[in-house]
Parts: sequence; C-alpha cells; structure tokens
Amino acid sequence: MSPVSRFPLRMAVLGVVAVGVVLVLVERAYRELEVQLAGAILRVITSSGVYVAGSRESVYFGLTGATPFGLRMTPECSSVFLLLPLLLVTAVLLYFRPQNARRLFLSLGIAAIAVILVNQLRILTIVGLVHALGTDEGYYWGHTLLGSMVSVLGGAVSLVLFVWLATRKTKAEKNQDTAA
Repeated sequence: MSPVSRFPLRMAVLGVVAVGVVLVLVERAYRELEVQLAGAILRVITSSGVYVAGSRESVYFGLTGATPFGLRMTPECSSVFLLLPLLLVTAVLLYFRPQNARRLFLSLGIAAIAVILVNQLRILTIVGLVHALGTDEGYYWGHTLLGSMVSVLGGAVSLVLFVWLATRKTKAEKNQDTAA
C-alpha cells in the first residue's frame, strides 16, 4: 500500500474512532435524544399521558392514571455505550480490509439503528411491565431482569448482524472466487 493510499485509510479509521470519542463526550445530549424518542414512541402507543423532561433525561407516563411513573435514563442505560463496540470493530475491520469500506459503513449504520431500537424496546418493556404488574414489581422485572436481557441479547444480535453484514461475500464475489 502506497503512502498516498494509507492517508485516506488512516483518516477513515481515525474518523470512526473520533465518532466514538464524540459520542462519549456528548453522551448526555445523546441520552436526551433517546428520551425524546422514547416519549414520541410512547405517545403513539399509549393514551395514558406522556411527558418528556429532556433536560432531566426523563420520560413520564401513565399521567392520566392512578399511578404515574417516570424513568430517568442514566449513562449505563443509554445505547451510546452499546454503539462503542460497533465503532471499534468497524475501525479494526476498516484498517485490515479497507477495500470493504462501503460495506463496513453500511453495516455499521444498520447495526447502530438496531442497537438504538433495542434500547427503545427495553424502555417499552419497562413501561409495559410497570403498567401490567404495578410500579414495584413491574420496574423490578422490567428494568433489572427482562430489560437487561433485552439489552444484552439485542446488543449481541446487533454485533453479530454487523459482523455478518460486514464480512459476507456478495454473489459476484463468490462467483469471482469460484472462477479463480
């Protein structure tokens, strides 16, 4: 690889790493956006009243019922830290397989959307269980057990999806391999 072609590769790898650093630095603003998204989804699927306090990273639901409840998104509950492994794997694969840059970025985009949706599913799981089982039991099962399982499994599935999409061969590449 010539020094000229190494420069764009290094810039791309550093760019991916920089995105990870920026996500960590703006993590609070990212959580505010996640809470806004959760509030928008809840407004669509429930009629029990939803209020989003973005500056407090909180979403309140069940406001028209007897037991309103609020969720505050803390840093460990955010999907931002689930995105970091995807960015790291992208940077490594980009360094070793720069010819697959387009596929890697597409895979990263799809997997990142999956991670964000999984975290929203986790929030909806908590909301559903609080509604079904009550505040104490619903929050315990929704946040501590089932919600954590949703995050772990969803994060794992997103990572596997990313690697599969990033490393699979197209039909043309398979035909080229068999012809060679």
